[in-house]
Amino acid sequence: MDFLGDTLGTILPFLLVLGVLIFFHELGHYLAARSVGVHVETFSIGFGREILGWTGRGGTRWKVGWIPLGGYVKLHGQESAEDRAAAAAEARAKGEAMPTWRAGETFAEKPVAARAWVVAAGPLANFLLAAVLLAGMFMTAGRPDTAPVVSAVQPESAAARAGLAPGDRIVAIDGRAIARFEDIQATVRLRPGQALTLTVERDGARLVLQAVPDLREVSDRFGNVQRIGLLGVSGGVAEYRRLSPFEALAAGAGETLRITEQTLTALWQMIAGTRGTDEIGGPLRIAQLSGQVAEGGIIPLIGLMAILSVNLALINLFPIPILDGGHLVMYAYEAVRGRPLPPRAQEYAFRGGLAILLAIFVLATWNDLTHLRVVDWVARLLG
Repeated sequence: MDFLGDTLGTILPFLLVLGVLIFFHELGHYLAARSVGVHVETFSIGFGREILGWTGRGGTRWKVGWIPLGGYVKLHGQESAEDRAAAAAEARAKGEAMPTWRAGETFAEKPVAARAWVVAAGPLANFLLAAVLLAGMFMTAGRPDTAPVVSAVQPESAAARAGLAPGDRIVAIDGRAIARFEDIQATVRLRPGQALTLTVERDGARLVLQAVPDLREVSDRFGNVQRIGLLGVSGGVAEYRRLSPFEALAAGAGETLRITEQTLTALWQMIAGTRGTDEIGGPLRIAQLSGQVAEGGIIPLIGLMAILSVNLALINLFPIPILDGGHLVMYAYEAVRGRPLPPRAQEYAFRGGLAILLAIFVLATWNDLTHLRVVDWVARLLG
């Protein structure tokens, strides 16, 4: 029974988190399509066989698939003219009814700007969802606010070597303004072993100090190891201050931008080789995190959902064919050249994009199995 409880405690939060993120992503595509007069044939949460569904008054099939690892909206007329002709010929050969055609409501006939808007609306919806979730947290639970003032410096730490002292106020790191102590932690965490320029206020004067955060390996309760940067300073006690609706919306948008910047920084470090790729995770890691965070209550789970929503938006904006970002690149080519990418080139691009996604999926799955100690268990079993 304990095992059953642990399993449900992981699966249910995972399905909730993933379901909300996917729903809002596809809702962005759906609303944008309807805004430019494109009929949506199917709105699906999950892939595979339908386990729940209904047809709306507008003719859209709303359904839930049994594989909850994604979703899609099927736009009317998204296929090429050749594909439509082939489908019609196949229907005639089988003696079936011809596919219903809604003139003026097809995706393919819309201007390139309208098609780009429909594609970009999914990631934009995820950014908006993150900002709204964070704003809701700041209005209800409050936002942690701690002044970026150093209260203590650990001996022989990066801060001590840099010359930081208790009472120093860190106002900028690498030229970027620092408003809260949490901003210091978030910046340093991503920069182990990298030189940072600290702008410090001390006794009414400004100093510029150089610090190189120490590399620290930390483990969670499952033994998963993560490498982070550590400056070696402590600040005051955080106070949670509830914000007004307008303040919360502004803070939510700002926090979404900060999460986006941190994610892109970490990604660039992986590409540059200064950060390991073992932090890339997939559905198993998300399930593990969802179960862990859900133990702390709904507020931490909403925070995780906001972070994952930003990640989902960024992933879909990568210029990889098949993803939204890849389609946007193709539409940019069409806008500049005045004609779409040749069908053969599109076919090869989609094949390459699929290969890239499969490689990323394999890497993420391997990392998940390694972090969950499944690889170690199998090795011991075979050994």
